[in-house]
Amino acid sequence: MLKPVKEVGGFFAMSLDAFVAIFKRPFALREFIFQTWFVAKVSLLPTMMLSIPFCVLVVFMINILLGEIGATDASGAGAALGTVNQIGPIVTVVVVAGAGATAMCADLGARTIREELDAMRVLGIDPIQRLVVPRILAATLVALMLNAIVTMVGLVGCFFFSVYVQHVTPGAFAASLTLLVGLPEIIVAMVKAMLFGLAASLIACYKGVTVGGGAQGVGNAVNETVVYTFMALFVINVLATAVGLKLAPQ
Repeated sequence: MLKPVKEVGGFFAMSLDAFVAIFKRPFALREFIFQTWFVAKVSLLPTMMLSIPFCVLVVFMINILLGEIGATDASGAGAALGTVNQIGPIVTVVVVAGAGATAMCADLGARTIREELDAMRVLGIDPIQRLVVPRILAATLVALMLNAIVTMVGLVGCFFFSVYVQHVTPGAFAASLTLLVGLPEIIVAMVKAMLFGLAASLIACYKGVTVGGGAQGVGNAVNETVVYTFMALFVINVLATAVGLKLAPQ
């Protein structure tokens, strides 16, 4: 009973330390650039490959429904709403959690069991400031950029599928894109993507710096990172969507 409470407390304590360390100097700029490039490199192609089938599946079902009621000209509105509000942020965090966050956890876990973090503390170097903060900021930034890429790629894929497979009029599809989606919805989607990336990186870093039990412990920490990140995804998605609907009603 006490272990889960202790884990939650330790997670929030590390998160608070990380947020405080963001504003401390010196900032590990080189590590931040390296981690940003690494996460983007391992996440970009899987994100683009996942976004197209997800978006096409959604627009396929929406177009069938719209066709039944004779409103296929509004298919662009459904595609934009699904892609911007849900598919973009969710596909982004799935890839970031499955590729970037697990790599972060494995790297920090290996450093922990080799006692590198203890050695840094002995030398007066804060591991949170030097290692955790750059990874958190990198994952958050990459999640924001990947969300924009998913949205653009998904909408292009929806356009070609709707026009050339389901025979929707191109002009009607393009004209209806902004019926339900505007700047407020885009901002909400970007904020959701940033929150997803932030949560995934915090969970990965916490599991990495608190790992124990040798190599087996690192493997368990990586698995737990994926599971906990997906659990956090659903909670954050529900809360952010509810708040977004209040702030940007349709």
